[in-house]
Amino acid sequence: MKKTQTKAFASLICSVILLAFEVWAYIETTSFKVHKRAYVQPATFPQIMICGMFIFTVILFVQSLLKVARGMKPEDPENELSASINPFTNRGVAAAFFVIVLCILYTYFFNQLGYVLVSAITSVIIMWLIGKRDLKVIIPVSIIVPLVMWFIFYKLLTVNIPMGVLQPLRDLADKF
Repeated sequence: MKKTQTKAFASLICSVILLAFEVWAYIETTSFKVHKRAYVQPATFPQIMICGMFIFTVILFVQSLLKVARGMKPEDPENELSASINPFTNRGVAAAFFVIVLCILYTYFFNQLGYVLVSAITSVIIMWLIGKRDLKVIIPVSIIVPLVMWFIFYKLLTVNIPMGVLQPLRDLADKF
């Protein structure tokens, strides 16, 4: 089997793509608006998460590079044939691509519709994708969790999160 068909090579390619994405994402967070009175800035949490991802991706890159460059024993699990990433034949890959598109749409509608509404819609879709079908659970969880997260970030951590069409909710919270 050729080295380019192994799991180690697939991990190497994936780590390079992830590193490029993480560098781009970190650069994007530097353009986030800075709020003078806030202790935690809007870019703080994404930058911490990106740095953590970067560290683990570098580890994956080094491990994969060493395995591909040095060669592997036949019994090494990374020497097995890599799985197909064709979304037409692999249902898991198709779902992953759908979630990626969903995340892109999430960021696109974030300012227009606001954090709470976009997060609730996204939560419903993802819970449905992973097999949750009880609407008595999906709907309340999808509404309550984003509202609680917004309250924690807005009131306790003083992070200004866009509310979009739910701006009256923020105005109500400001009265208390």
